[in-house]
Amino acid sequence: MVTQLVYLEVNDLRFSVTLDDSESADAFRALLPAAWEMAELNGNEKYIYLDTVLPAQPVAIEEIAAGDLMLYGDNCIVLFYESFSTPYSYTRLGGVDDPVGLQEALGDGDAMVSFSVGE
Repeated sequence: MVTQLVYLEVNDLRFSVTLDDSESADAFRALLPAAWEMAELNGNEKYIYLDTVLPAQPVAIEEIAAGDLMLYGDNCIVLFYESFSTPYSYTRLGGVDDPVGLQEALGDGDAMVSFSVGE
């Protein structure tokens, strides 16, 4: 396994995402390319429940950083656009390399987010 690059596109803006070197991140990448309508939650994240189960190794994260891409449970992809403390456990998939502008691009409600494999 190696560090993997994918792209996230939302509202005509493109962000590079580096996936972690893990079985979970490999399984996520195998789903790409994909476009999902991600729902808004708590004013700090977008999420989508997949029909597919991914390998999960959740750990207590404690601190979320803007741009974190996580797996909640074994089938919920979560993209965070704000940094904050959390008591929840997640499996880290990777993160947006430079999340500047991500919150504005995602907007206040649900958002169509596309992921594609990097070159």
